[in-house]
Amino acid sequence: MGRLLGHPPIAPINSPITMRRAAAQLVTSLARGAAEATGAAKVSNSCAAAGLLARRGFADDAGLLKTPLYDFHVANGGKMVPFAGWSMPIQYKDSIMESTLWCRENASLFDVSHMCGLTLKGKDAIPFLESLVVGDIAGLADGTGTLSVFTNEKGGIIDDTVVTKVNDQELYIVVNAGCREKDLAHIGKHLEAYKAKGGQVDLLLHDDRSLLALQGPKAATVLQQFVQQDLDKVYFSNFRRLDIKGVPCWLTRTGYTGEDGFELSIPNDKAVELADALNNDERVRLCGLGPRDSLRLEAGLCLYGNDLNEDLTPIEAGLTWTVGKRRREAFDFLGGEVVKQQLADGVTIRRVGFVSSGAPARQGSPVLTPDGTKVGEITSGAFSPCLKKNIAMGYVDKAQAKAGTALKVEVRGKQNDATVTKMPFVPTHYHKP
Repeated sequence: MGRLLGHPPIAPINSPITMRRAAAQLVTSLARGAAEATGAAKVSNSCAAAGLLARRGFADDAGLLKTPLYDFHVANGGKMVPFAGWSMPIQYKDSIMESTLWCRENASLFDVSHMCGLTLKGKDAIPFLESLVVGDIAGLADGTGTLSVFTNEKGGIIDDTVVTKVNDQELYIVVNAGCREKDLAHIGKHLEAYKAKGGQVDLLLHDDRSLLALQGPKAATVLQQFVQQDLDKVYFSNFRRLDIKGVPCWLTRTGYTGEDGFELSIPNDKAVELADALNNDERVRLCGLGPRDSLRLEAGLCLYGNDLNEDLTPIEAGLTWTVGKRRREAFDFLGGEVVKQQLADGVTIRRVGFVSSGAPARQGSPVLTPDGTKVGEITSGAFSPCLKKNIAMGYVDKAQAKAGTALKVEVRGKQNDATVTKMPFVPTHYHKP
């Protein structure tokens, strides 16, 4: 390849130099997304008085919060970086490429305790939450969950979330770390008004619990040795309360990698014990934010602050399926009329996938037609360890959104060939009946 003015020579796409640059750019991208989400969280203290903004963990000298597994990460060679106000491992001794491939073939253990878990309880928990999210929560079977989104009055996405219906009067919800304060302020404001009108629902934060994610094709076999229940009968999105190695856990068969796996909510004082037990299995390796991002992008999953924000609706974001069929009868959630109109009239932009040549596209890279007309922008991009090629997602004009469309992506002043591609880039392997 040639030399760009003001830039060093570009290394081959799969060289160690390129991968190190990709890792450095990944930290910047992840931090930017988290910072944007956190920045958007600079809202009023309307629910602070209700105690909803209490922070978990504890701060180090730099003001970063630590999960209960911080010392465990350091002892195991974790490279710690700032993320959403937390000190989190971006990788361990393996490279990001090695860790990504290991998760696709074996089992990987992630600390996701920075995420915010909460429960809504009471006879009105479901109607209250349905006033804020687009999903059909009432229609879920007990012990099952779904991806949904919180919307604002414009139909824009405040955050994406996994909602589990434990039963008719108990909902377990996990929201993004970078959106924690914004989400809790939003929920708290509406909860206060809802209860003032006689609604019976209470919110409980789970800052006394940690969250581990065990992901990969061997995850179930690894975990099965520590539980009595038959995990083969626990399917994707199912929720169970059970003991793992004698530790009372909340198990959800879900994850953020596209692979089969579990998220395990456990008491803080048992987090290291359980992580140690899982990590001691030779089929398991620790995994950080770097490969987590590669894995989720290969699976076509969104990162809030990059691929989703408050100016994008679920229809524009390709998340129309999250708007439950029953919810389309009344559209009785925030921004419902906007979403209703978009479903009727269509939208002008679409989130799509890309495969491109040259240097990997990054957030903010312009998407152009072959004649140089800008028609969109990249929101996430990286070199795919599994496919050995550049992949990305972003938004383009609807007319350019068809799979197979030839476009250009501008990276560091150079226009590289790009093709609109269906997602996921790598097939998903969720455990379903």
